[in-house]
Amino acid sequence: MTEPTGSGSPIRVLIADDHPVVRDGLRGLFANDPAFEVVGEAANGREAVARTEAFRPDVVLMDLRMPEQDGASATKEIVDRKLGAQVLILTTFDTENDVVHAIEAGAIGYLLKDTPRTELSRAVKAAARGDSVLSPPVARQLMGGLRGPSPTTLSDRELEILRIVARGATNKAMAAQLFISEATVKTHLLHIYDKLGVNDRAAAVATGYERGLLSPGDADR
Repeated sequence: MTEPTGSGSPIRVLIADDHPVVRDGLRGLFANDPAFEVVGEAANGREAVARTEAFRPDVVLMDLRMPEQDGASATKEIVDRKLGAQVLILTTFDTENDVVHAIEAGAIGYLLKDTPRTELSRAVKAAARGDSVLSPPVARQLMGGLRGPSPTTLSDRELEILRIVARGATNKAMAAQLFISEATVKTHLLHIYDKLGVNDRAAAVATGYERGLLSPGDADR
């Protein structure tokens, strides 16, 4: 990791967000503080990676949901390519799945967009030093996850779909079997992934077995 510039030099910040109003607001916030220098902006994850490589900021303020490439995958690429920047997530999304995915990708911290300006400034300074930062609601989410979810987290319909997924059925086959649309199946799957803290079918099934939501016979029915 490239060390932040010396104490007399401003922290170099790159802002990655697909909303121009948000970028403008953040740029204005940092423009009034000599401790920071905004060296660039990006409107999507792909631009964030390219401009991190080009401008070599100390900290990238990264939104999660952006076009072309999402913030978590852009974070992973920045970290994997050793581009020398700490990535600090700044988003409106605070689900456990989003938080864990971002931290696993290599983000140094995770803030929500309602974070007060003074707290945001302190967080960017902490990130530049290599210190982890979490918004209080995000920390509570993670603590809740560590305490472990109840095995009855999923609804009856979601459990039914998880059992069918364990048997290897496609979305189309599930829709036909349950007399619902494929779009409804996809919605149920997204809810299942979110509740289990996973990102795909295989992980959902594996977690289902780990938590006792599935039994060995479910895959054979």
